[in-house]
Amino acid sequence: MSEHYEITSQPRGEPLPAGCVGVRVRVPLSGRPSRRWSHAFGGHLATELTGHGGVGHLRINLDQIVQTDQIVLEGVEPGEASALAEPLRRSIDAANHAAKAEPNLTRNVTQREANAVAAQILD
Repeated sequence: MSEHYEITSQPRGEPLPAGCVGVRVRVPLSGRPSRRWSHAFGGHLATELTGHGGVGHLRINLDQIVQTDQIVLEGVEPGEASALAEPLRRSIDAANHAAKAEPNLTRNVTQREANAVAAQILD
């Protein structure tokens, strides 16, 4: 099933509890994305922001980054906010595109190979 969402209005900031850095920013979307869309969005945003200098205290929790019809960013600092605009837009576009495609159910390795890798962790 195809999904397409857009930012519908200005984001809203919320103070965080004392001792926390930054603010919570809620970005309104045009609907309520599915879990699949939300995970695609969160994964793309994490990739977009990897190595990005302006996200020192931003926290991305894939299970909570999309809440009902809002993207919720925790720990946004004033000096970082404008640097988030383009990665946010690109991640929404990527999630919209991913939602159009059928999920790829093929696996990159066999279960035996996956178990062999896992077994090496505690050896």
